[in-house]
Amino acid sequence: MNIDHDFTGTTILHGDTLQVLKTFPDALFGGVITDPPYASGAADQNNRQKSTAQKYSSSKSDNPLPDFEGDAKDQRSWTHWMTEWLIEARRCSKPGAPICVFIDWRQLPSLTDALQWAGWIWRGVLVWDKTNSRPQRGRFRQQAEFIVWGSNGPMPADRDAPVLTGVFRQAMPAAPKRIHQTEKPLEVMRELIRIVEPGGIICDPFAGAGTTVLAAKLEGYAAVGVELSAYYAQAARKRLEASPLTADCLEVAA
Repeated sequence: MNIDHDFTGTTILHGDTLQVLKTFPDALFGGVITDPPYASGAADQNNRQKSTAQKYSSSKSDNPLPDFEGDAKDQRSWTHWMTEWLIEARRCSKPGAPICVFIDWRQLPSLTDALQWAGWIWRGVLVWDKTNSRPQRGRFRQQAEFIVWGSNGPMPADRDAPVLTGVFRQAMPAAPKRIHQTEKPLEVMRELIRIVEPGGIICDPFAGAGTTVLAAKLEGYAAVGVELSAYYAQAARKRLEASPLTADCLEVAA
């Protein structure tokens, strides 16, 4: 595709991220912050093929939301796919730009591999303490998810960013208030995007509920989100439009 984009505000693009990222110019983004499908919401491949609602909704009373794609890959396919989009994301990121990618414990090793295979420098793992989880008698609670972070080459020590926490403690949005099955807390995203220098454009290749893009908008950044599901792309746009600032939205057919 060869499509012109407006990168001056906050935008949700509808399309396949591998195709949409290819339309972006080199060295455009000041940071990449995203929450891709984990493809790990089960202990084996058979259960991984279940719907995302079955895997990620904790009770029948949860707010019914459409399933999302990309969550049924086996580990090898998932790792290869992650590497592909991470390569494109690095191409269109500025030198030194940070990247932050959410993940769970099962896919953590594969993500750190994919990040490095794509040419990013792996710089660490952050912890998101969800404060709660499904109870498992006789076992430790799986109440944490993780954020693998790195950079597109060296990061200058004098870059314009504050000292940030390595642990985010915030519960998931209550089920009736979510607009996506795996929606992340807005408070966490507002803290996380501060790793991007002011004036940098933020890219979220898996926009989902639009939380990253909304957080960027509220913190004064321009941002572009890409979402495969037409339903969630539209829901994210409505969410942006309902916030106090003006949002510009553009649809791209991948």
